Amino acid sequence: MTATLTASSLPLPLVRRGKVREVYAVDPETLLLVASDRVSAFDVVLPEPVPYKGAVLTQLSAFWFTQLADVIPHHCLTADADEIVARIPALAAARNQLVGRAMLARRTTPIAFECVVRGYLSGSAWAEYRDAGTLAGEPLARGLVESAQLVPPVFSPATKAETGHDENVTFAHMAAALGADLAGRLRNASLAVYERGRAAAATRGIIIADTKFEFGTLPDGTLLLIDEVLTPDSSRFWPADQYQPGRAQPSFDKQPLRDYLAALKRDGRWNGQPPGPHLPPDVVAATSERYRDAYRRLTGRDLPRG
Repeated sequence: MTATLTASSLPLPLVRRGKVREVYAVDPETLLLVASDRVSAFDVVLPEPVPYKGAVLTQLSAFWFTQLADVIPHHCLTADADEIVARIPALAAARNQLVGRAMLARRTTPIAFECVVRGYLSGSAWAEYRDAGTLAGEPLARGLVESAQLVPPVFSPATKAETGHDENVTFAHMAAALGADLAGRLRNASLAVYERGRAAAATRGIIIADTKFEFGTLPDGTLLLIDEVLTPDSSRFWPADQYQPGRAQPSFDKQPLRDYLAALKRDGRWNGQPPGPHLPPDVVAATSERYRDAYRRLTGRDLPRG
């Protein structure tokens, strides 16, 4: 595995290039997803990649897909580079771009909503509650503090944005757009996956404060869990032994990077707009270690390197 990959280049038709992933067409029923080490914060992709970030996202998703297979079917066929090359021999010369980072997946029709589950009051949910006592416009109990546990967890869908922030919406909004039946299936599946993941993470000393899922459908209507699942990019992971309601929590994600950029914004050295500023080596190294630490803690093993 190469330590960093800014962007993959493979002999397959490129379907799209997102903030982090390239998606390639293999055949009418199969896609290849390659997670680069690009990193974004405040909706800006930054110049320096974060070593091993793409591998953490891919391999942790593969781990969770296996753990969750009895809860809901998923799109992952394999995240093993040798298996991918065996199925697609044209990729043999590009194996070093695939190791750890690539996932062969079933092609679905993606559903145009982020399915967010919040088990704790943090981030944009805390900001809205603090100002209005609501979450996505719906009232929550009075007297909650920052990082308070939400019992039961709250399903809080959001519209998907290619650029800028996703927008929290009500379940009624989702049901009006998708139909009550599909919206209900999405809510039930999201809560079931979150509960399974939260219980498993708790045995590893990690709180999954909130997370977002993506789903797609097959031609016969089968609902699949797709994209990435329960990773540091899609979830807020907190160390359970440091949890203290009433304040922000330390987290296993790109917090060192966010803190550095926030300081630049406060000092007027960056206006928050592209292009993003260059990152010092110590910030890049600290962020990389956060990602790998999350993988080690959740899986009980080191990130594969070859």
